[in-house]
Amino acid sequence: MNTAGHSEATERQGLELTPFRGLRYDPDRVGSLAAVTSPPYDVVVRPDGLHHLQAADPHNIVRLILPQAPTPEARNAQAAATLTRWRAEGILTADPEPGLYVYEQRDGEGLLQRGVIGTLRVSDPSEQVVLPHEDVMPHLVADRADLMRATSANLEPLLLTYRGDSTTTTAGVVERTAEKPPLLATTTEDGYRHRLWSITDPTDLTTVTTDLARHQALIADGHHRWATYRRLRAEHPSPSPWDHGLVLLVDTARYPLRVRAIHRLLHQLPVPDALTALKGRFRVRRLDTSLPQALSALAEAAEESNAYLLAGDGTFHLVDRPDPDLLARTVPADRPAAWRTLDATVLHATLLDHIWHLPEDSPAHIAYIHDTAATVEKAEQDGGTAVLMHPVREELVRDLARQGVTMPRKSTSFGPKPASGLVLRVLDL
Repeated sequence: MNTAGHSEATERQGLELTPFRGLRYDPDRVGSLAAVTSPPYDVVVRPDGLHHLQAADPHNIVRLILPQAPTPEARNAQAAATLTRWRAEGILTADPEPGLYVYEQRDGEGLLQRGVIGTLRVSDPSEQVVLPHEDVMPHLVADRADLMRATSANLEPLLLTYRGDSTTTTAGVVERTAEKPPLLATTTEDGYRHRLWSITDPTDLTTVTTDLARHQALIADGHHRWATYRRLRAEHPSPSPWDHGLVLLVDTARYPLRVRAIHRLLHQLPVPDALTALKGRFRVRRLDTSLPQALSALAEAAEESNAYLLAGDGTFHLVDRPDPDLLARTVPADRPAAWRTLDATVLHATLLDHIWHLPEDSPAHIAYIHDTAATVEKAEQDGGTAVLMHPVREELVRDLARQGVTMPRKSTSFGPKPASGLVLRVLDL
């Protein structure tokens, strides 16, 4: 299989996954593998979750993916120095030979997910090999690019999905590998059990890479990191290590992902002001109930129209049934109907832009939080408004992506997401 860089004018067919020498924690040099892992950088709830992870172990991966210093330059320099020091001290050590990695996650409710971690050739959008489904925020791409340049590393894999079929041979290699003793096994505090194996046998590697070359992938989690890979690839003459980026590929025909919503925290908009602006434009009902019951009401309402839960004042407010004329005036008409009726589309085009007049790119005004309870709690703490969303179906996401239509940023949360800190990629290996 050809893994040359992007300057080569050969016809590309599909995913080009390459073995690499993973950098992993030495379990004898850290308190526990669970204590040095972290959720992906954009899932960590700040500052509470960040402080908790930093306190869990002095070598927690969060010190690399979310370094803390007064300026961006100082943060990135600190991450680079920390990575260099941990490698020199043997905290992080490189596996002896290149390989792909089988990664497994299980929870206590019967979920089992397995996928393959490797370095993927960074393709151009025109090739339609890797399909994004969400827009990105330029300042976040710039931030991740600065960190990757400073560390010369891919510190955490992004999550891609593909749809296998009856001829897919990767599944056999994955299942057979998972019957062997793992390189590592740990259970994180969220109850997920993680196991990792390496694939180094040349026949198995060829089987996987040849099979994946027939497929395209959907970005499930990591749009900003994929955009960062593309930016860094463009900056470096090919061939170079920047032609590839670290990914986890999951066959969702075999291991379906869970799709959850990503919620919004509106920092400078109190709930009473948010509700006042909705009068005559949406139906609003107060729900004096628990969070699970309120989410059930949201799910029921979302079957009939766009629907949201507002919180932050000690109760919940179900917002649904928008005025059709309002939607006709505010939602762009140049996209497919499936896009125009998305809750995220109406939230951004109608609520944020037209009614509440909030700049969606401004961290001072809007935070994107994956955890539902944490979103409500932080809104109550800082006097803002939590906007809780109902998730969309994976089939709809994939359909729009194949049409080349991107959803509003932070529209979906696929999971379970890979834990950060189990295997890293440094570009000098």
